[in-house]
Amino acid sequence: MKVDTNFFHFSNEVLNARILGQPIVALESTVLTHGLPAPQNAELAKNMEEVVRTNGATPATIALLDGKVHVGMEPPQIEKLIAANNPLKISLRDFATAITQKRPGGTTVAGTMFAAEKTGISVFATGGIGGVHKEAELDISTDLIALSNIPVLVVCAGAKSILNLPATLEYLETMGIPVIGYKTSIFPEFYSRGSTLRVSAQMDDVDEIAEFAKNHWGLGMRSGILVCQPVEMEYEISDDVMAPILRQVSAEVKELQSQHKLSGQQVTPYELMRVNELTNGRSLQTNMRFLINNGALAAKIAVAVNKNNAIASA
Repeated sequence: MKVDTNFFHFSNEVLNARILGQPIVALESTVLTHGLPAPQNAELAKNMEEVVRTNGATPATIALLDGKVHVGMEPPQIEKLIAANNPLKISLRDFATAITQKRPGGTTVAGTMFAAEKTGISVFATGGIGGVHKEAELDISTDLIALSNIPVLVVCAGAKSILNLPATLEYLETMGIPVIGYKTSIFPEFYSRGSTLRVSAQMDDVDEIAEFAKNHWGLGMRSGILVCQPVEMEYEISDDVMAPILRQVSAEVKELQSQHKLSGQQVTPYELMRVNELTNGRSLQTNMRFLINNGALAAKIAVAVNKNNAIASA
């Protein structure tokens, strides 16, 4: 099915990068609309874009505004998005709603992957992917579906630790999605560096990751690639601290769900908010730290991928 390019609007910076064939990194926007409180969300938007530029690539923050999928946003547009009243959380099913009703919205991992792939961007930086929820195992994030059939490389800090992580990794394996650990053989667990869960392969160099991506997609594979980078030790929140907090939040979610007060896309933002409250803001600082780190790594990978593509087309 042919994509109508009229639905997409490019910032001047992204448009110039596309014309010149320069590396671009997609950035999600639900972290701005649903993930972080003000003013940290505005601070993060600025810092994420700057760290991508510093490491040699062009940032393309993706969001829905005024009936268009914006690929790259100017500061006034980011401010408008952050200030929007009741913005949508845009996953795959929600694009047409936002466009038809001209409602603003932040794109999830799945939504950002979709828009990135449709506009020729192959590298994307985020915090943590969604997965299989603890409270209801049939509550499976669309992020996992997107990773199974959208060929975009996603740099993250693993999956959100509020999830059923073993089940999430099993799903990734079943769907044939490579899980690469950057300088680690352990699957990172969002707030912590992880302990026992394993990645499918460890790679210590961005050129090796770029070569892997070329080979994976060159073989005809259609899945995304997950590249997981753990947060630094000094920002890690140990399992001893997090485990009782996660149990409490999970119990709260189950109770609210039983009362029909919480469901669907509301669950993850609620859980992240409560974890931040119960850690006295520490989880927010960890979250912001690994987002910046992931932006830097994604930019380096995008530069390496771009170099590989240039050599292949020479």
